[in-house]
Amino acid sequence: MRKDGIETRNKILTVCVRLFLEQGYRNTTITQITEDAGISRGSFQNFFPTKDAVLMELVKTMFGGQFGAARSIVGDNLQPVYVYAVETAIQLTLTELNESLREMYIESYTVTDIAEYIYLQTTAELKQIFGGNFPEYTECDFYEIEIGTSGLMRNYMAKKCDIHFPLEHKLSRFLTAAMRVYKVSEEEQEKVLAFVAALDIKTISTEIMHKLFAMLEMKYDFKLSNDGTEE
Repeated sequence: MRKDGIETRNKILTVCVRLFLEQGYRNTTITQITEDAGISRGSFQNFFPTKDAVLMELVKTMFGGQFGAARSIVGDNLQPVYVYAVETAIQLTLTELNESLREMYIESYTVTDIAEYIYLQTTAELKQIFGGNFPEYTECDFYEIEIGTSGLMRNYMAKKCDIHFPLEHKLSRFLTAAMRVYKVSEEEQEKVLAFVAALDIKTISTEIMHKLFAMLEMKYDFKLSNDGTEE
């Protein structure tokens, strides 16, 4: 790609990421993006046929290090299921901290091409984590299971927590349902749920969110108007 093309593409991504985080994915229009970037609609579509294509770029960054972050929290002495539990608990908590993130996560699990990317990225992790429970399963089998469990994830993300459905209930309900799918024993489920419940998951997720925002600001050279946390 020529230098001017790279600069235009980066300018589009900079404007999109800032607008998506500040005002929400659905509220951001292509017209607004092109006006803020100082380019024509045709120039935008030369790089990104749709707004969803921009979201795909952002998802690759958002999902890139989540299992690694979970592993650093769990450590080396616990079973891999704890990594899965912490990773998914962080995702669910992030969507309670920031409505723009909730919207982007839900869209990511809804748009066909982006959801497919998530399925493929997650499948290898699932095989590594739960392969011992399904010794005869191939990656294809785990891919098919991921389609179902990601649907659970999306629906729990979409349901906002309130006084009748607090975050600890959401995490417990999702993790119990998912661990049963992956044939985690009832005894181990109780231990995993207790481990997650003992974490200060909101503080952990807030730190991860701030690191994500800082990384995006550095990568795309912009500054958010606030820190992203919503009371």
